[in-house]
Amino acid sequence: MGQFKSYKILTVGLVVLVLVFCFMMPWPELMLQWLPRSHPTTEYVSESINWDSLPQELPNLTNLLYWPLTGGHRDHFLDSTSPRTSTYHLKGPAQANYTLGSNLEAILVARDHWGRPKAHGGDLFRAQLLGPELRAGVPGEVKDLENGTYLLSFPLLWAGWARVQVRLIHSSEAVGVLQRVWRGKRATVDFRGYFQGTDGSQETVICNVDPQSTGAKGPTCQYKDVVSEEIWFCAQPPTLPCSALVGHSSGSYLKVTTSHDEALLAGNVTDQKLPSGIPPILVLPAAGGIMSNLVTGQKLTQLVVSVLRLEPRESNITALKPVDLHVTYQVGPLMAVETTQGTVLHWRAHSWPLRSHRTPVSSLHSVARELHGLVGGPYTVVVLGIGAHFTTFPPFIFARRLAGIRAAVKALLDREPRTLVVIKLANTGYKSVYGSDWLTLQVNRLLRAAFAGLRVAFVDAWEMTSSLDVPDNIHPRELIVRNEVELFLSFVCPT
Repeated sequence: MGQFKSYKILTVGLVVLVLVFCFMMPWPELMLQWLPRSHPTTEYVSESINWDSLPQELPNLTNLLYWPLTGGHRDHFLDSTSPRTSTYHLKGPAQANYTLGSNLEAILVARDHWGRPKAHGGDLFRAQLLGPELRAGVPGEVKDLENGTYLLSFPLLWAGWARVQVRLIHSSEAVGVLQRVWRGKRATVDFRGYFQGTDGSQETVICNVDPQSTGAKGPTCQYKDVVSEEIWFCAQPPTLPCSALVGHSSGSYLKVTTSHDEALLAGNVTDQKLPSGIPPILVLPAAGGIMSNLVTGQKLTQLVVSVLRLEPRESNITALKPVDLHVTYQVGPLMAVETTQGTVLHWRAHSWPLRSHRTPVSSLHSVARELHGLVGGPYTVVVLGIGAHFTTFPPFIFARRLAGIRAAVKALLDREPRTLVVIKLANTGYKSVYGSDWLTLQVNRLLRAAFAGLRVAFVDAWEMTSSLDVPDNIHPRELIVRNEVELFLSFVCPT
């Protein structure tokens, strides 16, 4: 049995705060999850990307963020994919029952509002297999065949009844709108910079990731991060110097869509269930098989991370004490100390572009800068939660940020390879042009690609929030947070 050990935990980004105290055990080598090979051609093009400035791990965003052709621009709303007329059915003949550990496959046919089958792909569907008795769920794989049909595949991970549920998150036409906006010239939101003079005078200007998005008619102030070398821009105040910047906050959402665009993204066609096309199926245990005891009665053994259930369950962690710390409008830096068990937690919000209430500029440190000053070691855990605030900018902005973070993580692991680094992927929840699930999916692709080849762990919040028949929420409720924390602790305290 190992000795009791205390931990220093650094969390960067908008993530859950926890203290951990456990028996220290060696944590195993993690299986790196690679993205599928990119498609050779793509509709996604961005002339504004400076390929030479991106990291070697992200050499070509065009291929990395490939999405099937969405059929071009259509003027008539009724030509877009409809959740009410699209259908799905079993790929093969129906069976009396199915075997635990096998797969269930189905074919989905996308149709427009007239009921006509679509001739191209590009829709964003989400498929789930739900267990009503166990209140369990697992996300299904949706393969776009790029001809208007989709192959759905579900692993059968529990014994008992299960049913398929499919939702149209965005039609291909709505995805086309998101693509156009995301690859656009500049940001879709702006920010406020608060300046204060030595005599108490104050001035407020617009700030952003590039000088054009500040709306400045004249010169701009530039603020360069000393580690990542990224530059933040503010319109120069009328009278105060650039050095007088003391505060930062969110600004305005900029108008980037037409009325036709907004109809394609409206709630009556976004995140809507398709009519049920498959009756409930019965899954039987495989006699003597390795999967036969995956689920028994009301106890769900979470051998597969993506299987979730609605009931809380007893934790097998030696001790887990949540930090009684409320972070509503304050962004830090914050620290919590558990003196009895000797655990220290540091919390930081990522730097610009941070959507927040007014915050002192002195509190905004880049992730790369925080990691640059960290010693690391076997009892140091770093949790990175980044992504959601980058869906309002062209993708190369996020890729550039990831370049600096990856370099800092690699340097940390090189000098102290026993440090545990955990990457929290972004979860479902957003449904607007400023932060859509489609945009989040692309951000997660970039996150996985950026850290490929490094010894890091992933908390796949996307799969967790795609598993159950519960409403999406960009700030998930206790059920999801608990599963995120438990998965995180499985990396810290493997048993």
